[in-house]
Amino acid sequence: MASYTVNRRAVARARKLIDARQYVLDSDWGEAQPSADDENAFLESHSWDEYAAWHLGLTKGATDETKARHGFVYGDFRRVHRSGLIACQYRAAEWRHKEVELAAHRLLQRLDRVVSSA
Repeated sequence: MASYTVNRRAVARARKLIDARQYVLDSDWGEAQPSADDENAFLESHSWDEYAAWHLGLTKGATDETKARHGFVYGDFRRVHRSGLIACQYRAAEWRHKEVELAAHRLLQRLDRVVSSA
């Protein structure tokens, strides 16, 4: 099983998007989650650093600038999806990636606070 570290830059990016109210509250993550084609299209016009900023986990030992390096996508390359954060938290908990689970949980709590204060 792969092992992950938390991508601090992705966490910071998600916080910034949440605070700017760039989020989707109700979506079917199975439909909204970027497909391989979506990822390829994004990479055609964006850097690997920008791609990485959409993934809460970095695979330990994977080569930089590969899709295998990045896990736990939380948005659609434009906005944070609440369902994406839930999916990240659930998957990380399921596979015992505790640090990623907690990062996703904290982001979800932040999102819910921002929404409730609006």
